Amino acid sequence: MQAPIPSPFNLARDVLAAGHATPDKVALAVLGPARAERWSFSRLEAAVRGMASGLLSQGLQPGDRLLLRLGNTPEFPVAFLGAIAAGIIPVPTAEALTESELDRMVPVIKPDAILAAQGASLPRLRNGPVLSDLAGLIDHPPAEYQQGDPDRLAYIVFTSGSSGRPKAVGHAHRAIRARRMMWHGWYGLRPDDRVLHAGAFNWTFTLGTGLLDPWSIGATALIPASGTSPETLPLLLKRHDATIFAAVPGVFRKLLSGDRPLHLPKLRHGLSAGEKLPDAIRAAWTAATGTAIHEALGMSECSTFISGSPARPAPPGTLGFAQPGRRLGVLDADHKPVTTGEIGTLAIHRSDPGLTLGYLEGAATPMLPLADDWFLSGDLVAQTPEGAFTYHGRRDDLLTTGGFRISPLEIESAFQGAPGVADCAAGAVAVKADTEVLVLAYSGAADASALRALAETHLARYKQPRRYIHLDALPRSANGKLDRRALARILKDLP
Repeated sequence: MQAPIPSPFNLARDVLAAGHATPDKVALAVLGPARAERWSFSRLEAAVRGMASGLLSQGLQPGDRLLLRLGNTPEFPVAFLGAIAAGIIPVPTAEALTESELDRMVPVIKPDAILAAQGASLPRLRNGPVLSDLAGLIDHPPAEYQQGDPDRLAYIVFTSGSSGRPKAVGHAHRAIRARRMMWHGWYGLRPDDRVLHAGAFNWTFTLGTGLLDPWSIGATALIPASGTSPETLPLLLKRHDATIFAAVPGVFRKLLSGDRPLHLPKLRHGLSAGEKLPDAIRAAWTAATGTAIHEALGMSECSTFISGSPARPAPPGTLGFAQPGRRLGVLDADHKPVTTGEIGTLAIHRSDPGLTLGYLEGAATPMLPLADDWFLSGDLVAQTPEGAFTYHGRRDDLLTTGGFRISPLEIESAFQGAPGVADCAAGAVAVKADTEVLVLAYSGAADASALRALAETHLARYKQPRRYIHLDALPRSANGKLDRRALARILKDLP
């Protein structure tokens, strides 16, 4: 059972409190090819509180919204926590987003300012200043933490839903305490751990699992420097005595494809999330390293909530168990619990402290859609008699690739109305037994090279189709609705 969340409360203060016991211990090491850049807990907190003071000096006030356009550097988590320390609401965004994509986000979040690295793409729609002197902002006297109600809005992240456009998800300061359910329910996290996350700083999976959670318990976070190739990760894991390794399935796959043995004597286990981990990769990793990979299911609206862990591994063929303290349900179409073994929609009770405050949708107050006190995830699951969950896909048509969940409608919107495109639909095709890539099926006279150039202009790299498949016509129902299941069958049968 989770301990009550104290009030008043500040998320950033809570993250950094454990480091007070070991101020000189390494909180963060950025692992480069030749040397590591190290930040102690005391240096990290000084930078966070300096950033808070610097942002306030620019006229920002508690409750203002700050769009973050930062790259894969330590300044990203410093800016994120610095804003929260000052009561300012940060909105982290993927570095690869284009001007067009950002323009669609701005009316939803209505940022009061933008904090941007040099060369970062920016929205054309701006109401407030663009701040870019990161070092100057950090070099301020430390601000006091802005304390308040733990249920107040702390930060906003974007996720793509079945509507085909990014949704702004608001999270409360209390959400950081809900992440403690993962310490034992997924990570097996200890203060003496050294957690290496293979993702970039500015990805929410890395931000939570790779940075905030280790710091909250006083552990060390290890992050590969920007541009590090996956082939060098085994050397970094061994050289820096990593005890936990977190990555999406594709990274585990690349590490296993090398011709060098994976000798990782200090590694206790791996963590995987973002998309389903193939059983073949799990087995191959255990055979190569002698360690397990523990997988988790989650979503931007509640982080992870089902997982296997060192203390309670997931039974074969399952996702694992509800993390201790979570209240989950498997519901039928009438929002009533199904019987054990029956497939239903996975739901999260409104009382879960990690659940989003809701979607902003351009409003000042987040709105949380509920069905009889339950938030419906859209995932189809069933439960075993022992309480483990088995996964059966999604009710919507989200595509998952490289750890990102992407609405096909968001991809399609970039091509609709383009010269020579009569019709189009996004999908995914398998290129290997456990690897899928994004594709665009289209009809009309358009040239694939022109479509590729269009994607590079209007879509982030991870949303760009890797293949363009011309069809005489896309499958549609009698009323003109795209038949995505039929399209999936067509794509599956293509060479």
